Amino acid sequence: MQVRVLSPVFFPSTILINELTSRLTAIGLSEEMANKAIETVADFAKSKLPEQFHSTLDDVMAGNTPDLGGLGGLLGGLKGLFDGK
Repeated sequence: MQVRVLSPVFFPSTILINELTSRLTAIGLSEEMANKAIETVADFAKSKLPEQFHSTLDDVMAGNTPDLGGLGGLLGGLKGLFDGK
């Protein structure tokens, strides 16, 4: 399966965070609870990623467009998050 990475110019992180918040509130979480859930997941992801990628995740969480120069390494780090390593 080929994965197409969207350019941050067309898909800024604020859209991702807003959509995630919207989906969480749609299942019954208050906006405050949804934001806390997103923050908790981000903290969990940071605990599993190499430190060099923490600032990228922080940028996404702040609604900024991160520097995606290290995207390959970031995706590799995320793989370990989901395969139990």
